[in-house]
Amino acid sequence: MTPAAAAPVDSIVALARALIAVPSQGGIDAPDAVVDTLGHWLAEQGLEPAVLRGPGGDPVGLTLDIGANRGPCYCLNACLDTAPFGDLSAWSLPPTAAAARDGWLGGRGAADCKTAVAIFAHIGAEIASRVPGPAGTLTLLFDADEHTGRFGGVHAFAASGRRPDGVMIGYPGPDEIVVGARGFWRATVSVFGRGAHSGSRAAAVDNAVVKAATLVRMLADVEIPAAADDDFPIGPKVTVTGISGGQGYSVVPDRCSVAVDIRLTPRCDAGWADGLVRALGAALDEAVPSPRATVVEPETTWPAYRLPGSSPLAGALQAAAREARQKDVPLVVAGPSNIGNFLATLGVETTCGFGVTYRNLHGADEAVEIASIPAVYDAYRGALGRLFEG
Repeated sequence: MTPAAAAPVDSIVALARALIAVPSQGGIDAPDAVVDTLGHWLAEQGLEPAVLRGPGGDPVGLTLDIGANRGPCYCLNACLDTAPFGDLSAWSLPPTAAAARDGWLGGRGAADCKTAVAIFAHIGAEIASRVPGPAGTLTLLFDADEHTGRFGGVHAFAASGRRPDGVMIGYPGPDEIVVGARGFWRATVSVFGRGAHSGSRAAAVDNAVVKAATLVRMLADVEIPAAADDDFPIGPKVTVTGISGGQGYSVVPDRCSVAVDIRLTPRCDAGWADGLVRALGAALDEAVPSPRATVVEPETTWPAYRLPGSSPLAGALQAAAREARQKDVPLVVAGPSNIGNFLATLGVETTCGFGVTYRNLHGADEAVEIASIPAVYDAYRGALGRLFEG
């Protein structure tokens, strides 16, 4: 692969500013405008991106293939939508001002992940301009439906049958490369009681909310296995994330639902989580009998994943990041899940980060350090060179 040119920092910042200036809060702003902004820039570079659409036909992302469509395929991925603005009065400038001040580029999405989008778009344009091109295919994938939790762009891409040899996600942070993450299992657990008037002279002994409180305590007190080994150094975790029940002051609740999020590891998987919660429900019903047995309704799950030590994807990015930063960048397993968990179910290896230096992620005055852009550009360009050269 032809050696990379120096990072075009001014042009990257200009594109990032144009993207930040377009509101694209996930689930709040329609993604059309930000998709159009990026699509127009790519078209100006002589590229032909394709809009990804969800089941209803709305745009959920943008994708583009560069190369001869032969040999290995590697994908650069970052999101176009953002977290909500939050309290506007907490910002020193409007979230879409996209101001560059004192070496920092600010605005909602500057860190997550519009600067990465701008970097990856420039890498794509630079590779597309080279003759000969890559010994394979570079895919750019920009999700405009990530912060909703739907990951609509990635799902639309996967639904097309595309399976890259590896995906590198441009999440921010220059100090580590995520090569694995805990999965999750989520469920609604409903417990039951017997409805009655709260003013009745009879004792209200069959109150579903009270029973649910007992379940919450049982979940909080459950004994969690420790981390199993160095390859996956984080253990599972059980969290109650919501409780809902009751229909007014004068009624003894006859149903109450508890939302449960369990973080998974390779050894403590979805089957373990499901069995754990069902066993707790059975124990609760034995201790506090009710007209109906506790009902466990699993909603969604992603497995834990961890790239093998021999992963060429992780090795190439780590080596290129080390060269770009002139320091070691460790490979780590993360506590929160990411789209890499989903891609792992498709057999696609995924890294998350290396990325720009940032502050106030998802908070007021979110910003990235402009001086950190060249190392990120060089790292991903170098990783692609290693991967395509084999």
